[in-house]
Amino acid sequence: LVHKIIGGVDYKGVRDLLKVVLEKCQLLHNTNNVASFLLIKVVVSLLKYIINRNSCLMPAYLAIYEISKFESDKNQLWPHWPLGKVLCDFVDSFRHCAQMVSISGRHQLLPIVGHSMSASNVWRLNRTTLKFALNGHLPYNRELQEPQTNLLHYVLEQPYSRELVCNMLELNIQAKQLCEVLEQQLVDLLVLALERFENDTSGHADSQLHWQHLSSQLIYFVLFQFASFSHIVLSLYEKLKGKNLKKGRHHLMWVLLQFISGSIQKNPIDDFLPVMKLYDLLYDDKEAIPIPDINNPQSTHVMAATCIWIHLNKKAGTIKLRPIPASLREHLEFFKQNLKSLTLNGFRIALMCNAYSTDTDNFSRPMGYLVETIYGNNKNTTILPGNVVASAPITPLQMSFLDSLTVHAKMSLIHSIVTRVIKLAKSKAAAALAPSLVETYSRLLVYMEIESLGIKGFINQLLPTVVENQAIGILHTLLEMFTYRLHHTQINYRIQLLAHLHQMSSNQPVNQNQLYMCVER
Repeated sequence: LVHKIIGGVDYKGVRDLLKVVLEKCQLLHNTNNVASFLLIKVVVSLLKYIINRNSCLMPAYLAIYEISKFESDKNQLWPHWPLGKVLCDFVDSFRHCAQMVSISGRHQLLPIVGHSMSASNVWRLNRTTLKFALNGHLPYNRELQEPQTNLLHYVLEQPYSRELVCNMLELNIQAKQLCEVLEQQLVDLLVLALERFENDTSGHADSQLHWQHLSSQLIYFVLFQFASFSHIVLSLYEKLKGKNLKKGRHHLMWVLLQFISGSIQKNPIDDFLPVMKLYDLLYDDKEAIPIPDINNPQSTHVMAATCIWIHLNKKAGTIKLRPIPASLREHLEFFKQNLKSLTLNGFRIALMCNAYSTDTDNFSRPMGYLVETIYGNNKNTTILPGNVVASAPITPLQMSFLDSLTVHAKMSLIHSIVTRVIKLAKSKAAAALAPSLVETYSRLLVYMEIESLGIKGFINQLLPTVVENQAIGILHTLLEMFTYRLHHTQINYRIQLLAHLHQMSSNQPVNQNQLYMCVER
């Protein structure tokens, strides 16, 4: 009867009827005897008639939409096998259409970070499932419907990939939304780095760069609340439990120190106490870990766990924390002895800055030593090419030394430099900036994790102040310095700089050659 009258029903009614037929098909089981075969035959005939394109009863896409909903419902059973074959054949008829509207081999494509269009939908993933956003209920290839964990993993490992990751997962900095899959990927990257380091016998150069990159990624995504630091630490503990991955433990604690030292003052101590679990897991040695060679930059990584402990105790205040692990007691004693020492040299300065950056009384001395190293005493001068008189210090802080400082210590150093340059600009000092100060500042601008005081401070605070005070010599020095660091700068900051330069070009009454050169580059 339905077969006879369905031709007079509109497509909406036919769609509702198809939905009812699919639901009723659940009553037909494979265990039914031969007596039900005639009923199954009638249902198969009706289904074929409804979904037959030549019958023109309803758009075929609406039919596959209902079938797809029925198939994706885990509470539903696939109908009796004769019906299943009919539905499968119908769905397969859309496979060519699915190939036409999808990118061939999309699951194997990888973006070139920094050059691929970051806003393109090609790389867009669902931030809950990590699956591609596919249009329509079409029979896409299975690879396109699976979580694209490898794609996100690959992008996270690349330098300068933060903007691309945010666009891939549609993360809005203003919204501050937690992304669990991103958290998990960060944890997996840290565990993978530990495993690689455990098996590495070739050297530590590449590994060192990788740990620096991981710390930068962790700081950014946790700072903007896309990931939770305590969740990451607890997940790390669960994944490392039962594994003997102690060879790279110092590097892991170095990564965690980067975030802890810069954020522990503004957040409750409870957010950082999960780190104690990692001490139980990674520093359960019965023998003391020897003091490393403080002339080696790796010493700052080896001592990172003790630095974290010092920061936690400083934050705890009157709250009594448990004793430091026995394996780290000699390290803690080393820091206490150096508080009394009158001489600071080598990476001993970096160690003291890293350990006491949240303790104003003990931090001022090592940071003051660094500042004096690159500023000079304003009494001695040196002659630069072109008979330019500049402040005396000419040797900048080495990159290996800057790498050994925590983010918090770097921010304190760059803040001191900016304050110094602004003071010189306002006083219209006759001597040019010290070469050591300029080069150290330019090296600090490279670090993306301190961009709030780095490149942002350069464009929004330092340049306008220098221009306002007509400190032309300092202005040209800053532009020359920035020219050679442009490839490290994100596009939005380049646009801001161009806007500032365009405004300055109409205001500067004197030598504009360097200004034009910077614009051309």
